[in-house]
Amino acid sequence: MRRILPAILALLMLAALLGGCGQQLETPTDSQQPGGQQTDKDTPQPAKVLRVGMECAYAPYNWTQPTNANGAIPIKDSPDYAYGYDVMMAKYLAGKIGYTVEIYKMDWDSIPIAVQSGTIDCAICGQSITDERKQTLDFTTPYYYASIVSLVEAGGPYASAAGISGFSGAKCTSQLNTVWYDTCLPQIPGASILPAMDNAPAMLVALTTGKCDLVVTDMPTAMAAVSVYPELRLLDFTDASDNFQVSDQEINIGISVKKGNADLLDKLNTALATLTTDDFTRMMNEAISVQPLSEED
Repeated sequence: MRRILPAILALLMLAALLGGCGQQLETPTDSQQPGGQQTDKDTPQPAKVLRVGMECAYAPYNWTQPTNANGAIPIKDSPDYAYGYDVMMAKYLAGKIGYTVEIYKMDWDSIPIAVQSGTIDCAICGQSITDERKQTLDFTTPYYYASIVSLVEAGGPYASAAGISGFSGAKCTSQLNTVWYDTCLPQIPGASILPAMDNAPAMLVALTTGKCDLVVTDMPTAMAAVSVYPELRLLDFTDASDNFQVSDQEINIGISVKKGNADLLDKLNTALATLTTDDFTRMMNEAISVQPLSEED
């Protein structure tokens, strides 16, 4: 009996030891990896973000508003929201390529620099696809085709003009660093060209307050303006021989990306190819119908 008892105790100790070893050799599940962390396949991947620059002050292309009405997007580092044709387009294209959108509000002149430096991924801001801009930026195919028109006071001396020669001697202005100011205004015979305005609202204020006789802009901007300012008249000389001479590149509106960013450029162009000019018109008309254009910057 004395010999049997030590043997039984030895067997019990061996069983306990083997049981402990079995626990140590158990393979951890995905949720039991070192540190209690999940594996990469189970970790939600962060959404890709498309950082888009625009003025947020250029209705109906883009503007600032205090709420998210109509699907407006928050402006980065601001309590306000951005909406307009450019925001509608950014949301559509980002959805097609699997990105979310961040809107960055910037001065017009700083937008190309921000694209070049990589501060933003692209600019959707009503930029014409000019040869000069293409030297430092790459552009998508057009996302809008904007004819150039003029705005004058409805009861003023230039309201009956049948062509740009009818603007002879007029005081005129437009927005800084645009085809309208740099290319179109100098074509008006005897024009008194005033300093360029920083943005479209300032340009319209100059006209509605009598500081100038006319401004040159594109059709969507003019359509939005006359819907708010009934004292203005839109003059379109597109079918007349006495019209502003501009190239197609100067009225084709594109999205700019950093030079050499072929991956993003290809993605945006592929997404744009799913839209037609009728879609562009429909979206722009929708933007015009809800734009809050005012005299405020």
